[in-house]
Amino acid sequence: MKTWLIKLGKGLNAMKREGIWRGGKRAVFSFFKLFRRVGSGDILFISSGVGDSAKYRSDRQAEELELHGFKCSITVQDNPFLPRYADRFKIFIFQKTIYSQSVAKLIEEIKKQGKEIIFETDDLVFDLEYVKQMDFYKKLNALEKKQYETGVGSEILNDGYVKTCVTTTSFLAEKLKNYGKKVYISKNKLAEYDVQIAEKILGNLPEKDSGKVKIGYFSGTSSHDKDFETVKAPILGFLEKYPNLELHLFGPLQIDGDYDQFKNRVIRHAFVSWEEHLKNNASVDINIAPLEIGNHFCESKSELKFIEAGIASVPTVAAATQTFCEAIEDGVDGFVASGDDEWKEKLEKLIENSELRKQMGKAAREKALENYTTKNSRNEEYYSYLRSKLTIPDDK
Repeated sequence: MKTWLIKLGKGLNAMKREGIWRGGKRAVFSFFKLFRRVGSGDILFISSGVGDSAKYRSDRQAEELELHGFKCSITVQDNPFLPRYADRFKIFIFQKTIYSQSVAKLIEEIKKQGKEIIFETDDLVFDLEYVKQMDFYKKLNALEKKQYETGVGSEILNDGYVKTCVTTTSFLAEKLKNYGKKVYISKNKLAEYDVQIAEKILGNLPEKDSGKVKIGYFSGTSSHDKDFETVKAPILGFLEKYPNLELHLFGPLQIDGDYDQFKNRVIRHAFVSWEEHLKNNASVDINIAPLEIGNHFCESKSELKFIEAGIASVPTVAAATQTFCEAIEDGVDGFVASGDDEWKEKLEKLIENSELRKQMGKAAREKALENYTTKNSRNEEYYSYLRSKLTIPDDK
């Protein structure tokens, strides 16, 4: 019952944010995902839902493992037949799963059969202490907040039977090791479909207007108001200095009245399909990924914004978090910035130099293709561990 109330809360919020048609469509899609066919095989991903987190941490991760010889299937935590699947697989990866009666029954059956349970997360929502510190938590409705009552997945993470975790970043890996777990990092990656779509978009992309420079910010969710606030001074300064500069804001974001003086050059964009999202990435000249440096919740975020812009050949200026510093070679395939002075310096280089934008965008695309696709995935330690639970011989 709890998970259904949470879904209702999310559905209401989606319709409020995206409109009745688009938000309602998302809710219907989520409902039909409950009955996605589940066969049998090596690994079952139990996903938290159908959003971007599930897409990258279940669908894309399953594709990667399939390419390395594993047979995977995916279901959602609210699947009414969930407990039946204990007999069909040998490894069960719980992706940021809310604990429920159905999940508990599945786990009980898995334990009886002595099979492997892996806890998977891509952020710090398993720790309620951090969640309550975040601005986005205050904006949730009462039904949505139910998913965070004990921390998302904390029951599974704290279960002594569960010895292994998978996550997205080295920062999160260190947090999970504090629970006494063996932790593997499996970074977010683009599917082969994503790469094909990006290639098609780039092949048909109209010539960009040389008289304009477009900065894009892709908020994704409504939890990034404070992140964007960290670059307010540099952005406002550049909008005043460069009359040809446009700021394009994609997704939900609350900005204050200081931007009103540039309202003709601050353009808002609603939620769109995944394909349109990639097209929007390709349409801007510079992508920005600000975060509150030092905030543990923000530090846990992956380099996804760099990857999605990179596959579209767009350079990124990102907050100098541990993750972005590990992902971006500063000054080569992107910039990392800490504080107003660095944001001003590095953004201005890209605003004023179209050749640098092209050069850096090309380098970012090369890195995305080489390091962040399921096709080129290389994580042998993790694959070997999974094979050890299946007695599958290593690839020759």
